[in-house]
Amino acid sequence: MAHILITSGPTRQYLDPVRYLTNSSSGRMGAALAEAALSRGHQVTIVSGPVNIDYPEGATVIPVVTTDDMLETCQEVFPECDGVIGAAAPCDYRPVRIASNKISKTGEPLELHLVETLDVIATLAGNRLPRQWIVGFALETEDQRFRALAKLERKSCDLIVLNGASAMDSEVNEVEVLDPTGATLGSFQGPKPTVARAIFNLVHRELLVPLLDPSGRTG
Repeated sequence: MAHILITSGPTRQYLDPVRYLTNSSSGRMGAALAEAALSRGHQVTIVSGPVNIDYPEGATVIPVVTTDDMLETCQEVFPECDGVIGAAAPCDYRPVRIASNKISKTGEPLELHLVETLDVIATLAGNRLPRQWIVGFALETEDQRFRALAKLERKSCDLIVLNGASAMDSEVNEVEVLDPTGATLGSFQGPKPTVARAIFNLVHRELLVPLLDPSGRTG
């Protein structure tokens, strides 16, 4: 069976010792994907930002906080894995400077200077071995399909899962799974565990079967 890395949840980029930038990713999709993979007998490692959910007992869970933490940990784990599913929602920006003390009110506007964080999935894809595969997630609010396909190409993904902002901190999701040709391999909606199983069935068919059984038997 395969060893699968799953990124999950949000990350935090601190502004000062108590405030941070983040998003409302719950980690539920990452947990559901891990459960789907474990149910097929695969080994699963989850690299997760701060969440308030329980991950499946059969998975190895490595907690992280910042996007840099997530990237560094994934770079350590990924060489031993067959593929990665990037279900996390890492912060795309971090402050140039983190205040050493709590920022106090002054009655004046506060300017934040932000720079982009490194992209976790794109960085992993840039250093992957020929046998390794990459599945990305794209959460878009406009020009969704176009932006998802652009991300698929930019991040060198084998598949990308498109969903909208309504997926954040929700029990349900609606997704479209795209391949590098732009073809839709599947569209699924419903509770996240149901959607995750459907996504993983596609991952299994498109990426794991060729890896584990080059003869093409789907068994």
